[in-house]
Amino acid sequence: MMDRHAATARTHNERWLKHYYFVRAAFSAVWVVLAFSVGQYSPGIAAALLVAYPVWDALANYVDMSRSGGPFENRTQALNTAVSLATAVAVIVALRLSMTGVLQVVGVWAVLSGLLQLGTAMRRWKNFGAQWAMILSGAQSSLAGVLFIVQAHKPTPAAIVKVASYAAVGAIYFLVSATWLSVSEMRRKVS
Repeated sequence: MMDRHAATARTHNERWLKHYYFVRAAFSAVWVVLAFSVGQYSPGIAAALLVAYPVWDALANYVDMSRSGGPFENRTQALNTAVSLATAVAVIVALRLSMTGVLQVVGVWAVLSGLLQLGTAMRRWKNFGAQWAMILSGAQSSLAGVLFIVQAHKPTPAAIVKVASYAAVGAIYFLVSATWLSVSEMRRKVS
C-alpha cells in the first residue's frame, strides 16, 4: 500500500500530466486551425507555423521534463527537446531550399519524436497507467514520419496541409490521454 506522501506526490504528478496533455491538445488544435485557415494560403504564415510546431514541441517537452524530475530521470524527453530544436533549425534551412526538403525534415522528426514519445509513455505507464493513447500516438507519429519521407517526392498536398493533418491526430491523442487521466482520477475519488 502506498504511504500518504507517495500518494500525494502521485496525485500531484498525475494532475500535472493531465494539465500538460490538455495544454498540448489545445495548442495543437489552434495550430491546426491556423494551418488550415491561413497557412495553406500564405507561404509566410505556413513557414512560421512549420517552424513554430517543433519549437513548441521542444518547449513542451522541456517544461514537462523539468516538472517531472529533470533530464536524468526523463532522458527520452531531454533527447526529444534537442531533436525538436534541431528540427526547427533544419526546417528553417529546408524552407529556403524546397518544400520537399521540409516534408523530409518533418518526416525524420516525426519518426524520432514518435519513438521518444513512445519511450516516455511506456516509462510513465508504470506510475500513471492511462498511457495507451500516448503509446499509440508515438507509434502513429513514427509511421506518419515514414510516410512523409516516402511521399516527399510525390505530388501531394502542400507540406502545411500534411503536417496539419498529422498535428490534428496528435491533438486528439493528447485530448484522449488527458480525459482518460481525468476519468481515472474521478474513479479513484469515488471508490
